Amino acid sequence: MKVLIIGNGGREHAIAYTLKKSPLVTEIHAMPGNPGIATIGTCHNGSVEDLEGILALVEKENIDFTVIGPEVPLCLGLADLLESHGHKVFGPTKHAATLEGSKAFSKDFMARHNIPTAAYKEVNSYDEAVAALKDFSYPVVVKADGLAAGKGVVICEDEAMAVSTLKEMMVDGILDGAGSKVVLEEFLTGFECSLLCFTDGKTIVPMVSAKDHKQIFDGNKGPNTGGMGTVSPNPFLPEGMEDVFEKDILDPFMEGLKKDNMDFRGVVFIGLMIENNKAKVLEYNVRFGDPETQVILLRLESDLFEIMQAVSSQTLDQVDVKWKEDHVACLVLASGGYPGDYEKGIVIHGLDNVKDDIIVFHAGTAFNEKGEVVTNGGRVLNVCALGTSLEDTREKVYQASKDIEFEGKYYRQDIGLN
Repeated sequence: MKVLIIGNGGREHAIAYTLKKSPLVTEIHAMPGNPGIATIGTCHNGSVEDLEGILALVEKENIDFTVIGPEVPLCLGLADLLESHGHKVFGPTKHAATLEGSKAFSKDFMARHNIPTAAYKEVNSYDEAVAALKDFSYPVVVKADGLAAGKGVVICEDEAMAVSTLKEMMVDGILDGAGSKVVLEEFLTGFECSLLCFTDGKTIVPMVSAKDHKQIFDGNKGPNTGGMGTVSPNPFLPEGMEDVFEKDILDPFMEGLKKDNMDFRGVVFIGLMIENNKAKVLEYNVRFGDPETQVILLRLESDLFEIMQAVSSQTLDQVDVKWKEDHVACLVLASGGYPGDYEKGIVIHGLDNVKDDIIVFHAGTAFNEKGEVVTNGGRVLNVCALGTSLEDTREKVYQASKDIEFEGKYYRQDIGLN
């Protein structure tokens, strides 16, 4: 089987790495891919937003199965387009992808289907938003309605910060239109948990737990990023929460899909806040999380391609999804200045020195004119390792990260500790 992976990040490299292990997969292709994926497959130039270009590539290369990594092509309807031309795909339809594409849509879905979440209010103008602040205590969460690459959520400590954030999103347009509509939300306390599940719309299968570290600085301080590191299993998850997730979160989610006639075949990523052994949904993502995927797939014992085929054909109930007992850690090496402005094109040294028990996924890299691997994004590399304990995996990834160098390299020192 020829498999095409859409995307160019660490998530897509991890998917390619895992699919490569399947005896059913004969060729890996990626569009646009990255230098890491290029070591195990063929990368094709192109944009993830060029749906017609992707369709043309699928037909030119006789691709048997397409895996859509990022949210943007899903929200644009890539799965719909490919399936309408008779091609097999892993990823939800455009309608179902609106669960991530619009915060207001997803909050309405939760409210209608009795899924626990924070109190909220949808606002459509700056003046309406400022007036609505009186209904919330501080801190208050301001969420851009549209896709904002992980940067559309701001926790505002006081009214001045809330008003300033609303102006930036709704008047100044710093998120390229994603903040023209905003959701104001009650601030929830507790700890965050990432719950990823395979679903074919009829059956849902939770993956092993993971803990993401969103904020840029140690101690969970500073602005949110796309994720600075992950560990699996989540060391903070209380025993017995799986039953709570099934009853309070997953069962009503699946009922909601059926009642709303959503064709959801892919991965649903549910961001949760846990407090006092109760869970509330922060957000839905309609694809593998990044960098949660990196640690979760390294623990997968079953054949990922078999699972994806079953999801696509709605036969997930016939697959036994098995996991390894290992602990896994992923440390993100970021460009200096991220999540703000940062330089690209900086040569990366030391990748050849990484030991065999370390897996490095390329997240924001490219080749320069000399064929050297250089930085090409805010999150540059994902350094991952398996071990018998959290302490073991942390030691491995932090030691390995010292051997990889590029100017301005930055990473958190406390992944897995809080």
